[in-house]
Amino acid sequence: MKYLDKEEKDLNDALKVMDIKDIPKPSKSFQKIIKKSAGDFIAKETKMNIRINSHELAAIKSIAESEGLKYQTFIKMVLHKYVTGQLIEKKKYK
Repeated sequence: MKYLDKEEKDLNDALKVMDIKDIPKPSKSFQKIIKKSAGDFIAKETKMNIRINSHELAAIKSIAESEGLKYQTFIKMVLHKYVTGQLIEKKKYK
């Protein structure tokens, strides 16, 4: 993956030096909590259909590929950053 934010990079670096055999298996009750949390998170997502100019979609796909992302994931990331005030324009794509 080409793009990682600071938190993702820190996690990725930590995973490289960590031996997963040292991580204890969670208890059955904790596993149940984790599964419920994951299910709750997935249930909150809603599908959306939009119409977009084919040239703009081609540009989006190209940018997403250069970032190592699928284009739907890239669009979701951009929208999330926009609505949370985190979107900062660093360079213009053409």
